[in-house]
Amino acid sequence: MIIEVKDVSKAYDGKTVLKNFSLNIEDEHNYIITGKEGSGKTTLLRLILGLEKPDSGKVGLLGDYKYPYINAGVVFQQDRLCEGFSAVDNCAMVSKKVFRETVREELLKLLPSEKLDIPVSKLNKAERRMVCIARACCIPSDVLIMDEPFDGLESDDVKKAVSFVKDKRGSGSLVIAAKDTSQLDFGRIIDLSL
Repeated sequence: MIIEVKDVSKAYDGKTVLKNFSLNIEDEHNYIITGKEGSGKTTLLRLILGLEKPDSGKVGLLGDYKYPYINAGVVFQQDRLCEGFSAVDNCAMVSKKVFRETVREELLKLLPSEKLDIPVSKLNKAERRMVCIARACCIPSDVLIMDEPFDGLESDDVKKAVSFVKDKRGSGSLVIAAKDTSQLDFGRIIDLSL
């Protein structure tokens, strides 16, 4: 599958965030979207996901696809976790195709076992991000789209999370928006500030 972003422009309250931006996102490729605050990183991801519509240009699928939408595993900037649920519950609820035993195995790659069954409201910021990353990777998807997924993680945790994400990506594509790209040298860097 190729996701085509073609000549996309988007403005909010008269301020242009993206102008005539184009990008083809292909299977088995990694894309690191970076840029200063307000350069359009989150907006681009929201356009790809269909959560926003471009003012001009288009986002679509290239080729002969029977589904008009993108099946994506997503990490948003905000955690969007169900606070009273455990890490296992938060990950298992995303799809009927996800088994709790599998979720537990995957979470153990990112978190200690004593963190898996307590409400996520009791986890610290870094642990919560790990749950968000695992949840996105639990969904059978064509693409992983992650907005600042490693925000708040120490360097060693970033390495662990990056390894996990790369392993789980499969044959799909990976799109990460991040201000800090120091440990993200495994993909094509696209700087929206330029």
